[in-house]
Amino acid sequence: MSALYELAATIAARKGADPESSWTAKLLVKGPEKCAEKFGEEAIEAIIEAVRGDRERLTSEAADVMFHLLVMLASRDLTLADLEAELARRAGVSGLAEKASRGDGA
Repeated sequence: MSALYELAATIAARKGADPESSWTAKLLVKGPEKCAEKFGEEAIEAIIEAVRGDRERLTSEAADVMFHLLVMLASRDLTLADLEAELARRAGVSGLAEKASRGDGA
C-alpha cells in the first residue's frame, strides 16, 4: 500500500475518533469549512516555499498540503480512490480541452 493510501486509511479511521485524542478527528468534527480553510493555509505555505526555492521546506509543506487535501476530501465523504478515478478519467485529455469541457472557465 502506498504512503498516500496508508494516510487516507488513517484519516478515514479517525473520522469517528475522539477529537481530544486526534488532530485529524478534531479537524473533521469542525466540518468541511474548517478543513478547507486548513487546506488553503497549507497551500499558501507551499506556494511561499516554492517561490523561495527551498526544496526541503517545499517537500515538507507539500506533505502538509496532501494531508489536508485528504482531510478536506474526507470531510465531504470523498476518498483518494475518488480522486484517482477523476484523474484517470482525465488521462490523455489535453488540459485545455478538459477545461473547455467544464464550461465554467476554470
